[in-house]
Parts: sequence; C-alpha cells; structure tokens
Amino acid sequence: MGALATFHFLRPWALLLLVPAAALWWLTRVRSDTTTRWREVIAPDLLPLLIVAGDRQGRVAPAALLAVLSCLGAVAVAGPTWRREPAPFAATQPPVMIVLRVTPSMQATDVAPSRAERARQKVSDLLALREGAAAGLVAYSGSAHLVLPPTPDPAVVTSMAQALAPDVMPVEGDRLAQAVSLAARILASGGQGGSILVLADSADPGQDDQLRAAGGGDASPVTLLAMVPPARASGALGSAAAALGATLVPVSVDDADVRRIARRLDVARPAAGDPASERWQEAGYWLSPLLAVLVAAWFRRGWVLAS
Repeated sequence: MGALATFHFLRPWALLLLVPAAALWWLTRVRSDTTTRWREVIAPDLLPLLIVAGDRQGRVAPAALLAVLSCLGAVAVAGPTWRREPAPFAATQPPVMIVLRVTPSMQATDVAPSRAERARQKVSDLLALREGAAAGLVAYSGSAHLVLPPTPDPAVVTSMAQALAPDVMPVEGDRLAQAVSLAARILASGGQGGSILVLADSADPGQDDQLRAAGGGDASPVTLLAMVPPARASGALGSAAAALGATLVPVSVDDADVRRIARRLDVARPAAGDPASERWQEAGYWLSPLLAVLVAAWFRRGWVLAS
C-alpha cells in the first residue's frame, strides 16, 4: 500500500504518446482488414469461408502487438517510480560547521603548543579523517562571524583557520550562543543536514538560556571539544554543553578525540526525503526486456505479411 501511495510518473507528459499509439493501432487494424471491401457484396455467412486464413482468428495480429509495444514504450518513457534512492552526486558524509573561539585566552600554552594552535591541528586532523566531507567555519568572540560556508576543500578551511587571531575580531567577549545559532542557520540553508563542532576553552555561564535556544537539536547535533587540559574540561564548558544538548569531548594528545568526533559527525545524516540527497528511482527500464522480447516477433520470417 505504501508503494501505491507514492506511485507516480517522473515524466507524465510522455503518456500523451498513448494517443497516437491508439490512433496508429486503429488505422493499422482497419487497413489490415482484407474483408472490408467484400462485406457489401458477399453474404456474411459465406465471407469467412471464401477468404484465405479466415479461420485464424485466435492468432495475435501485428496491429495488436504494435499497440502493446507502443503502450509499454510510452509507460517506460514516462518513468514510473514509487521509491527513492541516493542522489548520485549527494555527499557521502554530512557537512560540519566548525565554530572556533578566537580570544586571547586561546593563546594559553597549557595545551601545547597553545590552545588555538592545537585547535587548528585538531581541525586539520578531522578534515583529513573525513576526506571529501564539506566543512564550514564560524569564528566568534564578542560577536559571531561566518568565515567560510561549507566546502569540500580542506586546504581552504585550514588556511582560513590559520589566519584567525584575536586582533582581527572586532569585539572581545563570548557569544557562543550567537555563533552556534549562525552555524545552525547555515546548515539549514544548505538542506543537507550536518553537525556543529565547537572548539572552545571556556564559556560564559550567564548565557545558558541563550545556549538552550541556540542548540541545533536533532537537525544539527552539537559536539564541544574542550581546548583545556582534560582535568578542567568540566565546569563552565560542561554547563555549556549541557545547555546546548552537546557531547563534551576532552582534548587528547593523540587522535582519539578526533576519531570520536568523526564518528559522531557521521551520524548526522540528511533527513529522509531530502531532495538534495535523494531522488526518485527510475523504474521504466525494467520494461526494456519485455519490449525486446516483443520486438523480436517482428523479425519472424513472413509474420507481418502473413497476417
């Protein structure tokens, strides 16, 4: 019943081909009727006995086969479909918006070589691990700014992240909620789903209400990578993660944190039915073998002339 509910044609205008097909069938049938000109001069009871092959009424006529071929061809061209399939050029991995805190505190060296530099390294490692996946960049301090919309080119993302420094930000402060909200809007406008990754070393506890409103929810899940020593990962960052509904990931000296984040990001698949990631599956080509079998009848020696 579900298939019947979604059944439709991709090119319904092609069904108009049924009209000339029906006209051709009728015209061919009329022209192939050799008894038409004798019906006015020979009695109906005698006519079948006086014509050649008058008793082969059960045989399939070329006109009937032509009608069947035309109808099947029109239906195949119309593109019947009832289910969806992944689009051929859809991204195999959902995009991620990277939200990077750019403040003087990120220059601290308790995470070697510095919090900011380690954050850039983690971004580079993540992009390398998710090769081909699109990534965008949002920078924030006292205001949030879109640096780069999602792009599959990791070199552009890393170079942009390298160029960010506290002195290029117009206002000092902590507008994490504004940055997450901006990232969520960018993902929503792309229509491909995705996740938000926040790299920060602290969060203002006074913005918990704004963070709850800014959280991406199921549409854009948030992951927070704490750019502080693991022993200090809870506290303000833990509170911010809870308000965002985010997963808090402590930074590690190896790539364990990056691999954990990558697994979480890959869960954020595009929603079912998303036109950017799926398309209606063409089913008309399944009629091709049947059409080929019927067309083969036309190659039967003397079949058309004998009918």
